[in-house]
Amino acid sequence: MILEQQKTTVAYRCPECGAGVLSAIDTFSLVGHMVKLKCDCGGSEMTMVHSRDGEGSRVRFSVPCMICPNPHSYTVSSSVFFNDDIFALPCQLSGINVAMMGDINKVKAELSRSELELIDALEKSGVSGFDALKGEEDMSDPQVTEIITYVIRELDEEGKIKCRCEEGSEREYELEFLAGAIRLSCKKCGASKEISTGSLVQAHDFLNADSLTLE
Repeated sequence: MILEQQKTTVAYRCPECGAGVLSAIDTFSLVGHMVKLKCDCGGSEMTMVHSRDGEGSRVRFSVPCMICPNPHSYTVSSSVFFNDDIFALPCQLSGINVAMMGDINKVKAELSRSELELIDALEKSGVSGFDALKGEEDMSDPQVTEIITYVIRELDEEGKIKCRCEEGSEREYELEFLAGAIRLSCKKCGASKEISTGSLVQAHDFLNADSLTLE
């Protein structure tokens, strides 16, 4: 019996350079192997692994994200992977599609549509481009600086900042505003930590922090 070879096109957007990366994937290249789709800039890659379990044949993805600092993991059935005209994988934080698969023309169209959606989201957030989103610019965003400063003060008031001083001892912290970062230091033990102020993504992560440890 000769197996019918199935093909699809997959794509993602590189979080380092902002370029769309796409490639054709067929049944035989995927089965039994980890397939890596790499950006020409060398700054990112998306991986795909085919697997079989009690629920059937599946493709597991690890996709770099334009919004989040860490890749997202997804699992898609092989039927969807190879047979849908277009299927997209969204970032859980922003809802913007970070990877897509299907008919090559529809994949290209979705790649362009998601780029416009991302640019619109950046502009509404006051971010000037992809580099600024990932914190590559060497300048502070005033809004991010304000957010992080507020969180630091809240953590300090709640006693949730830790350093090398003995537990229960009186501490005295100071903030130093640098290009693209805030340095929080303990005047007594010298422990410190730098927090980036150039990225809305990192500010979002910092807002969810329930403690801060200086080293």
